[in-house]
Amino acid sequence: MNCSFIIPSYNEEKFLPHTIEAITTAIKKIGLISNWEVVVVDNNSTDNTAAVAKEKGAVVVHEPVRQIAKARNVGGRYASGDFLFFVDADTIIFTRHIEQAMNALIEDNFFGGGALVEFDGHQNKLFLGRFIPSLWNWLSRTFRLAAGSFIFCRKEDFVSCGGFPETMYAGEELVFVRNLKRLKRKSRQKFFIITDPPVITSSRKLDWHGNWQMTFYLLMLFFFPFAVRFRKLCWFWYERP
Repeated sequence: MNCSFIIPSYNEEKFLPHTIEAITTAIKKIGLISNWEVVVVDNNSTDNTAAVAKEKGAVVVHEPVRQIAKARNVGGRYASGDFLFFVDADTIIFTRHIEQAMNALIEDNFFGGGALVEFDGHQNKLFLGRFIPSLWNWLSRTFRLAAGSFIFCRKEDFVSCGGFPETMYAGEELVFVRNLKRLKRKSRQKFFIITDPPVITSSRKLDWHGNWQMTFYLLMLFFFPFAVRFRKLCWFWYERP
């Protein structure tokens, strides 16, 4: 089997090596995969993201326009694998994630999927650090939704559904999953959510932003979902201290 791991990255010299190492370690434990690659999309970084990616054996593709959806699409189009895994630069995946995903796709019972998410810490913020992730995981299991930190599918389906919508600056993974479901609605295949283990993603935004800032942003998205179409209103994903 041939697979590609696509990692959109902006100034990720700190987290990226660990993410690539985790993928490499997981792959080496699986005999099923004969050819694989890690594609890092350098989304106009100002640090050593590209250099550390190359040091870890990744292929680096440059995308100057800072937009998560565009970066994922550039990586998806460049990737040579039959199966695509979109992994965030601050997310750790394990052998069981790849095994379950590959088995689901090979057996042809599923057209794609994601995984539940767990923070690497909650920073003593019970509502934002524990309740919100638990709420998301319930929504993910119930409605078969995938967080952008880990999504997998066949490349042919990625191309057929048009990739991630570049009219959005956040939440594009939800529309991508919806479009995949529409594409496959006449088939018996389903969208698969890996529940055990969850992927581990960084809780650094809990340090970067205050409780009131994050709560305000969540409320804004709830009442004004069209805010995701404007870069300035999606500062939560694009601005860093």
